[in-house]
Amino acid sequence: MPSLAYFTALQPAKVVILEKCEYYVKQTFRNRCQILTTGGQENLIIPLTSKHGKVFITDIRIDYSHKWLLKHWWAIQSAYGKAPFFEYYRDDLKKILFKKEVFLYDLNYELLSICLRWLKWGMTIRESITFEKAPPLEVLDLRSTINLKKNQNVQYFYQPVSYHQVFGNTFVANLSIIDLIFCEGPNAAQIVNASAVTK
Repeated sequence: MPSLAYFTALQPAKVVILEKCEYYVKQTFRNRCQILTTGGQENLIIPLTSKHGKVFITDIRIDYSHKWLLKHWWAIQSAYGKAPFFEYYRDDLKKILFKKEVFLYDLNYELLSICLRWLKWGMTIRESITFEKAPPLEVLDLRSTINLKKNQNVQYFYQPVSYHQVFGNTFVANLSIIDLIFCEGPNAAQIVNASAVTK
């Protein structure tokens, strides 16, 4: 459930090519997102079974031996249960999460797809066929641009536009898209568009 900066970076695209042929990179947003709770910002991290050595992203399995799924869902319900649009979108999200996809890539694909539908963006999602260190010139390469270690890159895509959040008196920028969706519903796409840095 990517951040707002991720979606402002995607916003001008007609086609999104997901990198299916990369090796998994630790400590990235590939298995985590940030929500806003009564205690402030909270990371929801999906535990993984195999992440040692070079492992293709499509081979990374989700570890369901931990009880993370119920804890994550409880955290989401606790954080957004009183948000104006939570009841409207929650069933879509719960259905995907509790489907218990085996592989992280498949779960991320499903979550990205539902987020794009919620925003009513008609862009097409494609998957890479091979790994290209330098993609063709007509492809804007944003792989790993928005990540935990290069937070300064966010400013090139995202300028915070505040909206009403469930908790706190101070606006918290660049959370997971679900924060915006649950709080603003059909207005979410307009806020993402307004948050995009125009070049």
